[in-house]
Amino acid sequence: MKGIIWAIGLACMLTACGNDDQKAAQYLTTAEQLMQAGDYNRAKSHIDSIRILYPKAFDTRKAAVKLMQQIELKEQARTLAYLDSALLVRQAQLDSIRGNYVLEKDTAYQEIGNYFSPTQTVERNLHRTFLRAQVSERGEMTLTSIYCGSGNIHHTSVQVSSGDLFARTPDSKDVYETTDLGLNIEKADYPLGQDGDVIIFIANHRDQPIRVEFNGDRTYKMTLPASDKQAIADVYKLAQILASMEQIRKEQKEANLKVEFIHRKIEEEKVPTE
Repeated sequence: MKGIIWAIGLACMLTACGNDDQKAAQYLTTAEQLMQAGDYNRAKSHIDSIRILYPKAFDTRKAAVKLMQQIELKEQARTLAYLDSALLVRQAQLDSIRGNYVLEKDTAYQEIGNYFSPTQTVERNLHRTFLRAQVSERGEMTLTSIYCGSGNIHHTSVQVSSGDLFARTPDSKDVYETTDLGLNIEKADYPLGQDGDVIIFIANHRDQPIRVEFNGDRTYKMTLPASDKQAIADVYKLAQILASMEQIRKEQKEANLKVEFIHRKIEEEKVPTE
């Protein structure tokens, strides 16, 4: 009697395993169809279901792993195609306005140069108190407050205002003071994102009067000239394009690394184990 029960149990187990294999194979077939249709998320969801629902369908699970690798390669190929297209668009935007800026770069010691508005190049602005904008070729923008006077004010921040609205930088982490021809010169840098939104404020209010306060031991006040407002707004526009291109290149690098990793895993799985 016990032998009959054992046999019945074994038969049930074999039937169940057979059913699991069939159901798992159906999931795999659907995942393949979804992959061919470009619906990669649903295809991966079906493969995940095989792993969870049918842990003993070993052959199907192995096939599912290989299919998942093919899906991931197709995903990265689609991502790279999109990024290539986006980079071309940004490159065209850059080419259309690059001539409006001056690139200052000493190739003897600089790997990365900086773009300025032609109205704010160093040689045209000696001994002048103003706000200067620059952006590196990698899209890193910096606003610099430059104060020139007979006495120091030791400023570390600036505030800009238009009407009742204002923005103020935090204290600069990069302050420099020197003298030239009897004038005291102070410079403080505020990178975009660490500038208290002063750069965006100027860009958004460039058609309105803007007051500037240099804050230190004493406060120096001035009206921001129209040429400086436009220069800062123009450099901010360039910074957005360059930063976007840099981000696209970063994402391209990450996608290519993922492709290399998947191909390496595929090759490793081809090597027979002892």
